[in-house]
Amino acid sequence: MTARSASLTPPAGAKPPVRHPDAPAPGELLGAHYEHCFGCGGGQPHGLHLEARAGAGVTVTAEFTVRPAHQGAPGLAHGGVLATALDETLGSLNWLLQTIAVTGRLETDFVRPVPVDTVLFLEAEVTAVDGRKIYSTATGRIGGPDGPVAVRADALFIEVKVDHFIENGRPQEIQAVMSDPDQVRRARAFEVNP
Repeated sequence: MTARSASLTPPAGAKPPVRHPDAPAPGELLGAHYEHCFGCGGGQPHGLHLEARAGAGVTVTAEFTVRPAHQGAPGLAHGGVLATALDETLGSLNWLLQTIAVTGRLETDFVRPVPVDTVLFLEAEVTAVDGRKIYSTATGRIGGPDGPVAVRADALFIEVKVDHFIENGRPQEIQAVMSDPDQVRRARAFEVNP
């Protein structure tokens, strides 16, 4: 990041992140938390279909391919789509903490254009935890883990209770999820939401 704002700088008393003992194992595909999530869900025809994997410690890696539906300028990824990919990847870190959290702040630096049909490789890590606040950072590289940096972000996630989604979500979707007989799918829909 060029200059991190004060709200994204962990306070002096913040603690290092601790991977939850029930977190997915390093290398494990995290899967979509909700089929209709624009970032990770398979039920969104123009979504990112981002696939994240647990890393060592409190890190994840993810990939997504920039498709024609994701462009802003001709032949280039829309900046908002790139910010969404970073947000989705950063949100996936909460699987490793086993914490329900939402994005409180996201600051993004756009370093270079990302062409359509490019695979964007993302890496993210939690840097600190302070009460309900989770501080994290991510980098997106073109073509692979050693490719040129295209985007970077710092984020602050805030831990919430499941009621946050139930009380604020559109009733039709909440009811559909709550009526799902598959308890695992029902729980996952609310577990992590970037």
